[in-house]
Amino acid sequence: MTHRSTIDPVDAHRWRATVMGALERGAQFESLYAIDGGADPAVRLVLRHERKRRLLTAVAQNGHLDTIVDLLPAAQWDEREAHDLYGVHFDGHDPLRALVAHPDDPAAWVTPVTGPDVHQVAVGPIHAGVIESGHFRFHVVGERVLHLDVRLFYKHRGLERAAEGLLLTDGVAVAQRACAACAVTNSVAYAQAAESALGLAPDEDLRRQRTLLLELERLYNHLHDLSALCAGIGFDPGAMTFLALKERAQRINERLGGHRFLFGTVRVGDGIGALDAQVAADARAEVEVIADEAATAWRTLNFMASAQDRFAGVGVLARADAELWGAVGPAARASGVHRDARTDADDLLWYPGLQPARPEAPTGDVAARSQVRAAELQQTRRLLDDLLTTPPGPGSTTQARDPAPTGTGRVESPRGATVCCVEADTDRITRLHLRTASYANWPVLARVVPGNIVPDFPLINKSFELCYACADR
Repeated sequence: MTHRSTIDPVDAHRWRATVMGALERGAQFESLYAIDGGADPAVRLVLRHERKRRLLTAVAQNGHLDTIVDLLPAAQWDEREAHDLYGVHFDGHDPLRALVAHPDDPAAWVTPVTGPDVHQVAVGPIHAGVIESGHFRFHVVGERVLHLDVRLFYKHRGLERAAEGLLLTDGVAVAQRACAACAVTNSVAYAQAAESALGLAPDEDLRRQRTLLLELERLYNHLHDLSALCAGIGFDPGAMTFLALKERAQRINERLGGHRFLFGTVRVGDGIGALDAQVAADARAEVEVIADEAATAWRTLNFMASAQDRFAGVGVLARADAELWGAVGPAARASGVHRDARTDADDLLWYPGLQPARPEAPTGDVAARSQVRAAELQQTRRLLDDLLTTPPGPGSTTQARDPAPTGTGRVESPRGATVCCVEADTDRITRLHLRTASYANWPVLARVVPGNIVPDFPLINKSFELCYACADR
């Protein structure tokens, strides 16, 4: 099966009313982006309802279009980006602060917070650790955070623009470069979008092959994230244990796919070939050992009173806020929002009967987010056991329908749902848009931190484990 993504034109004067009507009927937000149109750029809104995807589009009259962030707070960054890159002015989005653009005056992007004893603490964009550039400005009274402004896009690479003019079959190379840690996720999301535009449907072997790659990526990412959480509380034995397991997982990646980050393992229209049965069997055995040792390390961490004291009640994301702000992935599920793109991907990937992993209690704090990752590790173990017991064949696609001018893909990354949209003229890309899970969750993180103390920010940040590169795409 392949998904057709239709574009429904909407008169600019009916934009808000149409969006409101769709939301009232149960549609869920996935992405918003703009396309070139000179003085009148167009805006695409990607909605999902009952496993069907709908793209609403409106032409901005003289560059102006009514905002919908009051209806969809999750689209706030999307509107700001469309304004900075394509000149769309969203009327009613006030203040429409810079996001990708970087004016020298901090007032252009910092929300003013005033009052007795209110101070600003600036962290970044250059950090002590070997990480990407990001500026965090804390508005505090003492150590208590009142508000947090996050400024990324210091190394915006223009990957989406660079993809324009490429063949649909070649765009996957651009998508995978958005982020090394999510190279498979971004590649599969792009492949789904391109195949949707080309009218291609994957066979069972290709679905299983891509699922195998996605779960291998989830395995090493979750091990890394648990290591980072241990490091965040100074628990070095746990940090080193999970990091060593991550290293072993990435060696499996190299043996199976030829690359530690699984670069070059996803193609548009076909797979990378059949797995050697013995290599698959050896990988399956190693995954079992890694999962067992991870479970033991998790039990040690989970029963440490000092660790749980640092995790519990810190960085709480309430369920209502997770839904309102469009949280995705483990962050959403830890708050009781059991949304997982894998559960409705059976016709494009291989997740029969999968149920989202749940924390012991949906408290929405660092403890719950760590519990979700630990549970998903064991879920991934079972999936990999199945996929490596009967290794998928080479994989291919069939022509299921006529090509279309637009295609979409949606994949659950280790951090949550990633959405890719592709527009094409025949077989060449005219617009590529990649909305990653990190992009969705960065604004959520900024809203979770207030109420906590500044020293807790590194731990809260690690519990979301968001990627800078996914924003700087």
